[in-house]
Amino acid sequence: MQRSRLILGCSFLLLACCAANAADEPFRPEAGKFPPLEKALSYRGELIFVDHANRRGSIRVQGSGMFFRNDPHPFAMLPYGIVRYHGAPADLRDIPLGTVMHVRAFLPPDPKISAVPVLPVDSRKKDANHNRGAGIAPAENHVLLLEDEPSHCQCEGLVWKLKEVDVKNRDGMIIATREPKQGGDSKATEEKMTFDAATRIWRGRERLGIDELIAEGAWPADGKKPLGGQSVLLGITWKPTPDGIFTRFHISDIWLDEAAMQRSARNQTETHKAFIRSRWMPAWIDTVEYGKFGRATVTATLFGGMDASLYASFQKGSSALMNAVANTLKHTHGAYGPAHMASKGTILDVIKLPGEAPLGSSGIQIRFETDLIIEGIRPTRVVRVRPTAWPQAQVPREEYIGDSIEDRFPTPAIFPKY
Repeated sequence: MQRSRLILGCSFLLLACCAANAADEPFRPEAGKFPPLEKALSYRGELIFVDHANRRGSIRVQGSGMFFRNDPHPFAMLPYGIVRYHGAPADLRDIPLGTVMHVRAFLPPDPKISAVPVLPVDSRKKDANHNRGAGIAPAENHVLLLEDEPSHCQCEGLVWKLKEVDVKNRDGMIIATREPKQGGDSKATEEKMTFDAATRIWRGRERLGIDELIAEGAWPADGKKPLGGQSVLLGITWKPTPDGIFTRFHISDIWLDEAAMQRSARNQTETHKAFIRSRWMPAWIDTVEYGKFGRATVTATLFGGMDASLYASFQKGSSALMNAVANTLKHTHGAYGPAHMASKGTILDVIKLPGEAPLGSSGIQIRFETDLIIEGIRPTRVVRVRPTAWPQAQVPREEYIGDSIEDRFPTPAIFPKY
C-alpha cells in the first residue's frame, strides 16, 4: 500500500513536471488561484541557507560563470509550495545544506508582504559580471516546487547512466549522462562529477561504501573502469573544486536499484507525515457562509503534495480545529500555540473536485462548521486544519506569531538579555 501511494504521488507530479518550462514572461500568482506550472521559471542550484520556521532560504543559482562567485539568492516557498526530497514529501528542515535543488518559481504574489527581497522583474536577464553571467538572481523567487535530484529525475522519467569511474585512494570521478529511463538519448551530454569516501551507496536494504564496491570488484581499487551505462539515481551536492573548475558537482548518494530508492522515499514520507500531524494540514479558504452569533460554514481546499494517508484523516462527520496562519504557514491568533484560539467544529463534507488538480492543490475540499469563527478565517486566506484524531502538540516558539504581525520574522529582540 505504501509503495502504491509513493508511485501515485510521483505519477501526479510527473504530469506536472514534464510540462514545466521556463516561462517567456514573468508570472505573478493571484490570491486564491493555484498558478499554472507551465508559467514557472525553472532553475537549479545549491541550497546554502534555510529559515525553516518561515519557509524561506537561499540558493546559489547555477549560471554560465564561476559558480563559487554567485551570491546567495533568496527564495520563499509559496504557502501551497511543495518540497520533495528522496522522491517523497518534505519540509525545508529535511534538506541538508549543500544539496543541489531544482526550482520552479514565480514573482512574489504580493510584493508588500514578501518574506524575501523583491527584485526587478527583468533581473534574470541581467549579467551579474565578475565572471558570474546572467540568470543567477531571478525575480521569480517564490517557489511552487523545490525538489532534489532523485525527485526531479523520478518526476521527469530520467535516470543517470554511469559510463566510467576513476578511483584514487577512495576518491575520484564519475562520468555519467542523464537520460530518459525509457530509451536512451544518444545526444545526452556527458558530465563529470566527483565522489569520495563519504559518498553513500544504497542497494536494496544495504548502505555500502566505496571500499565495499572495490572489494566486490564492481569498482577498481585504483584507476579507471567502464561501467557500461549502469542506470542509477544520484544525490548531487556541490563542494569547492580544485584545478580551476568551478561548476563541477559532487555525488552524495548513489541508489543502485529501485528497492533502495523506494526505501529512502518511505523513510522520508514517514518523517513528513509525523511533521504535518504535529503542525496541521495547510489549506486556503474558498468561501465563508456566516450565521448568527459567530457561527459559520467554511469551505477550504487542502494543499497538495502529501501522503494519501494524511488526506484520509479528513472524514465527514468528524471533528476538527482550524486556525489562521500567515503565508509562511506560521500560526497566528494564539499566544502559546495553534490550538489556543482555533475555531472548533465539525467536518460536514469532504469533496473530491473534478478533473486533475493543479500542482499545489490536493483536489480535496472540506466543508467545516464552527460556532465561533475567528478573524483570520476569510476567503483567500491561508489556514491550518487538524482532525482531532491527530495528536495535539504545542509548536516551538519560533513557529507561531504572537500579538503582532511584525512578530512574523525573527529580530535580535528574540534573544534573551543577559
